[in-house]
Amino acid sequence: MPQMLSAVPREVFLTEPPLIGLATLTRRAMRGESLAPYAQALQARLAANPDDANALMDLSTVEQLRGSRAARLRLQREALERRNLFAQNEPIPGAPRLLVLLAPGDFMANTPVEFLLEAAQINVDFLYIRDEADLVDPPPHDMAFVAVAESRANQKILALIDEAAAGWPRPMLNNPAAIARLTRDGACRLLREVDGLLYPDNQRLDRERLAAFSGAFPIIVRPVDSHAGEELEKISDSLELKAYLRAHAADEYYVSPFVDYAGPDGKYRKIRLAFIGDDVYPIHFAVSSRWMVHYLNADMLHNSEHRAEEASFMQEFAAFAQRHAGALDGAKRRLGLDYLQIDCAEAEDGRLLIFEIGTAMIAHDLDCPITFPYKSAHMHRLFDAFGRLVGVPAAGPA
Repeated sequence: MPQMLSAVPREVFLTEPPLIGLATLTRRAMRGESLAPYAQALQARLAANPDDANALMDLSTVEQLRGSRAARLRLQREALERRNLFAQNEPIPGAPRLLVLLAPGDFMANTPVEFLLEAAQINVDFLYIRDEADLVDPPPHDMAFVAVAESRANQKILALIDEAAAGWPRPMLNNPAAIARLTRDGACRLLREVDGLLYPDNQRLDRERLAAFSGAFPIIVRPVDSHAGEELEKISDSLELKAYLRAHAADEYYVSPFVDYAGPDGKYRKIRLAFIGDDVYPIHFAVSSRWMVHYLNADMLHNSEHRAEEASFMQEFAAFAQRHAGALDGAKRRLGLDYLQIDCAEAEDGRLLIFEIGTAMIAHDLDCPITFPYKSAHMHRLFDAFGRLVGVPAAGPA
């Protein structure tokens, strides 16, 4: 196995072509471009140099964007056998250096900071953590950011980072112990008493206990560690529950009561917010005729009325934030993180209905500026706030 380079200055291994990176490759994919030319070029680099870890890491990203999570994990594992320190950008002389702590895994394993810092004047290094040895001698940096997201697979890594945090040589953002508490049932317990919030009770049940469920229907059921609506269903009665269990093989599930949050027009509106430091920023406002709302299935691209409603929400966001100031502030204080996101809606009684809390949800500026002319300015305000959080120098006078 090639020598690990986690403690070696980044300039030593920048002899390889730099990473193309998640943000660039995702932008190409969202524009409908074929990623085949990238895959072919990366494979050619590997044919010439099998130890090209940047090529392996980029190829792993390409494969997941093309739909193969298994190929992503295999190629990433091969990259991490070469080294576990990667640079997002070529060195920027005199700029501060941010060390981002990551876990191996797919796109939901970590905060996608690549989108938040894509054009920032800061040196960004990614250090993948697999065991305690990876935390003993970190590379030089000015600030660290814990990007490892909560999951069963990541709980051990978060615990290792938490143990190392007390003796860490530089400031560390996003408390790993606080991230570890963001299980659906754990976050629900943390926020249960916050005025102005409605967070439906989340139970964590194994298959046997779920099969014996005797509570009120309808309920929402999803496997533990599922995201983006994967294997998530609304269950109306015990017969549907039995059918669900026959179709899904997970060992543990989250169960919560279904709250109908449709507006007077029968449509559902889901809001994504980012907490950065002491402030909150809008990411998106999705409108859909379906209760399980995702931005990509909400017909935002083809429905100008939905886009107009989102534009109005973002333009008048200060009023929304003021209306829910107590709930948002209470959530921020109890969660205790420098950066996190929530998916939510406004319930019929005016409370903020919480669907999900985490650190791995995406905030990006990849939408078409012609179709979504209102979004970019809001996203760049969010990016600037995140940059200030991690030490990006303030821009000088124009």
